[in-house]
Amino acid sequence: MLDKNGIAQRIAKEVKDGFYVNLGIGIPTLVANFVRDDIEVEFQSENGILGMGPFPFEGEEDADLINAGKQTITALPGASFFDSATSFGMIRGQHVDLTILGAMEVAENGDIANWKIPGKMVKGMGGAMDLVASAENIIVAMMHTNKAGESKLLKKCSLPLTGVGCVTKIVTNLAVIEVTTEGFKLLERAPGVSVEEIEKATEGKLIIEGEIPEMVL
Repeated sequence: MLDKNGIAQRIAKEVKDGFYVNLGIGIPTLVANFVRDDIEVEFQSENGILGMGPFPFEGEEDADLINAGKQTITALPGASFFDSATSFGMIRGQHVDLTILGAMEVAENGDIANWKIPGKMVKGMGGAMDLVASAENIIVAMMHTNKAGESKLLKKCSLPLTGVGCVTKIVTNLAVIEVTTEGFKLLERAPGVSVEEIEKATEGKLIIEGEIPEMVL
């Protein structure tokens, strides 16, 4: 199975030349480290930067350069900085080609819950609700199960929803899954992971058609 970097590396293969991409907090922020050098991609962070680069090496951090998750980042040549109103104008105006988010739960119909666990302190929903309401191409980066081994790919989300029917694809430590009108469709399995293991870890309806290839990173 994959670790967090492996998930990000597989998602990076979904990033195409000329894309404008928003990276959510958590695993999605790692995607910038794995994008091919021969393509041009503009990474946008909702706190007001277009042109994010990979994470800085230790000792080269600039405390004034941070992403939405308050992690230090690098800026590529030509990067621009702006206020949150401009940033969300880009998002709400549907100028972002691909949105990559983390999630606590995803339902088989594409619902996503990623901002609140009832009873636990939360600073706010951040920009996730704007992102899922505006984006047409949303990939979720997440672990397939929680720490108790329970599935996070469900028939129906149990946590407060961030968005309804909006997720298009999910990449977990076990698999690559497409969200269809019929349910979760298994596209690829992680190295060393069997289809049976993925079935066991998925509560929602899982569609398996033909031989499922092992993902290539």
